[in-house]
Amino acid sequence: MTATDTIAAIATARGRAALAIVRVSGPEAVPVVARCFRGADLTTVDSHTAHVGYLLAADGAAIDQVVVTVFRAPRSATGEDVVEVSCHGGDFAPQLILETLLHHGARMAEPGEFTQRAFLNGKMDLAQAEAVADLIHASSSQAHRVSLQHLQGRYSERLATLRDELLELCAFVELELDFSDEDVAFADKERLERLLAEAERVLDQLLDSYQVGELLRDGVRVVIGGRPNAGKSTLLNALVGRDRAIVSATPGTTRDAIEAEAEIEGLLFRFVDTAGLRATADAIEAEGVRRAQRSIEQADVLLYVYDLTRGLDDDERAFLCDTAPEVPALVVGNKYDLIDGTAASPAVEDLPVFMLSATQALHDDAPLRPLIRRLLDTVASELSDTEASAIVMNQRHRQHLRAALDAVQKARRGLDLGVPGDLLAIDLRAALHELGAITGEITNEDVLDQIFSRFCIGK
Repeated sequence: MTATDTIAAIATARGRAALAIVRVSGPEAVPVVARCFRGADLTTVDSHTAHVGYLLAADGAAIDQVVVTVFRAPRSATGEDVVEVSCHGGDFAPQLILETLLHHGARMAEPGEFTQRAFLNGKMDLAQAEAVADLIHASSSQAHRVSLQHLQGRYSERLATLRDELLELCAFVELELDFSDEDVAFADKERLERLLAEAERVLDQLLDSYQVGELLRDGVRVVIGGRPNAGKSTLLNALVGRDRAIVSATPGTTRDAIEAEAEIEGLLFRFVDTAGLRATADAIEAEGVRRAQRSIEQADVLLYVYDLTRGLDDDERAFLCDTAPEVPALVVGNKYDLIDGTAASPAVEDLPVFMLSATQALHDDAPLRPLIRRLLDTVASELSDTEASAIVMNQRHRQHLRAALDAVQKARRGLDLGVPGDLLAIDLRAALHELGAITGEITNEDVLDQIFSRFCIGK
């Protein structure tokens, strides 16, 4: 890829729609579109103006009536001349328009190349560019909120503030080195210690937020487990509000994990119905049980369902005692409509127990509300206490933050031990390097290619 090329791509999804957009960016963006546009003379129009006309094929035949919007550099999304052609939606017209633009001198954009050019031209930093992809793939309103904060630069501002403080520290230390022969002290050790402690606190806070960021990015994986015929599939259908799993009175109906999604108070939950846990000679059912156990091990939360008409047996209690320390668990006593209403809630190693009828919950969600509230409290308490701009969702960022924290902690230890200033400066420079790698102040072409290759074409 070269930034001197003019690139083009369809920026909207395929399929039937009212409109589609074809984007063009680069030094020849305006002339390329002007060659096949019948309407205003695009080469003379002002920036940020829209013009109605017809896009013509190479043989002069009209392809579609379009609206062409011109954005001249540097006041554009990429920092280059940008032209957006809005045409009628569908697969045919946008593709013909793209082919015509390629014929007139543009080349097909690579995945993420528009955003990459915006980064290279200083329209956004690398963390903001990655937030574009996060925003596109956001699967819940909470994930959207965090991604938007990152795109707006709030997360980058936090990192910039931290980096400025470390840069000031490094400047004082290195200034002392320059005047070492004159025995001049520019850095107050107490102030250095205070600033390093604050840097460590901020980095710790950002790293701790990654667990919340994972839940926002990937959703909360809630596995529904229990004996056969306890009502797991019915509970799944009630939680997601539709018939996702087959419900049958025959034990062992569910053989493999069945997954369904629901957004609850802005957070995506991935509910997983599993095969009933029991010993069986049926090879297929046994494989289902093995997969159910593996799903439980990988869960963020376990909803363990038991049949109130049969009670919770000792094996189930032992299973929950073994599982609860590793996976947060909630216990659901199901089929409350089939007992006389006097069943006591069984104590299960301090695990919360909710008695309800999943069948009734299919038509009235009132019985589910206490369970859902506790489920939210189990996974979302940290989310409500964490500012969106301080939530880390990116694994690459996490690695650089961890390395920066290690460097700051090493600098603190060195300061306490009275190490020479040149060694202290090395640790501070290492921390600065790691933070700069997040925002793109320090990076290399391979890293950029890896990041932007995950974007869709046209973005």
